[in-house]
Amino acid sequence: MMEKAVSENDNNYFYGYLFAHFIGEEKNGEQIYFALSKDGLHWQDLNNKQPILYSTVGERGVRDPYLIRSNDGKTFYLLATDLSIYHRGGWKNAQATITGSHSLVIWESPDLVNWSEPRMVEVAPKEAGCAWAPEAFFDEQEGDYLVFWASSRDATDGDGRGMHIYCSKTTDFHTFTEPQLYITRGEHNEILDTTIISVNGSYYRASGDGQITIESSDQLMREWKVISNLESLGLALTGKDVEGPEFFKFNGENKWGLLVDQYATEGGYLPIITTDIGDTTGTCWRKLNPDEYSFGHLKKRHGTILPVTEIEYLALLTKWDK
Repeated sequence: MMEKAVSENDNNYFYGYLFAHFIGEEKNGEQIYFALSKDGLHWQDLNNKQPILYSTVGERGVRDPYLIRSNDGKTFYLLATDLSIYHRGGWKNAQATITGSHSLVIWESPDLVNWSEPRMVEVAPKEAGCAWAPEAFFDEQEGDYLVFWASSRDATDGDGRGMHIYCSKTTDFHTFTEPQLYITRGEHNEILDTTIISVNGSYYRASGDGQITIESSDQLMREWKVISNLESLGLALTGKDVEGPEFFKFNGENKWGLLVDQYATEGGYLPIITTDIGDTTGTCWRKLNPDEYSFGHLKKRHGTILPVTEIEYLALLTKWDK
């Protein structure tokens, strides 16, 4: 029997989770790896801990992948940063924020098992120095997808390059509107690694801007209000401790996860759990203890979590449980 189309709003319909990520700057580290979980907290690495997808375009390496299910449930798109620190010879020689690619690398699939060849789509403005950490979100009011990423640009007085969030719209992930500035903290302040989630008609986003700042809005392209950060919530975490925030919802529960990468200590991902993203008191937020989660053998770097159906979960296991 053919499985019906399913959207991200059908949360009770999902069975497990797919994690797409990269692992580091070593050879083949900046490619796409998959892991599966039934509870969103304990992960099984797939394909004998080898990449699932390889970038053969651009810099021949990708970072910061993001998976999105199309609104009609028929197609999956995987977006990633076109950047290989391995091929650039390390961060010190990379100058990645200045000489970075203006393009995203995109794959698509009908079933998470069979994938297209990677393609490059130029999105960053001409004055930018890179296009990093893309995500996408379906805008129900406009009927298209908001794609957003971090780009560097020269400060107006020439004093360095700051990171800002730019955005574009698309209906097919082939053709994109002209980029526009989406979020900035000012010319001399940086913001990157934005993630967005919808909860009961409201939007929430978390970004790295010195803190992990959480904002809310009732529309994706209207004004956003800062409501909290991980330090003000009593979690004792700032941008000096963690980066790369990633929201996801637990299947069938009124509970959300916010993953943050403990880059300062090289401690890997830390799950933070909340029953109310809009809570500003900290009473609904909790850092999990190490014995409450496991990310498997591979170190997960700046990745994405997608809820999957039982059919999709079993198909992934059948294909890549090696």
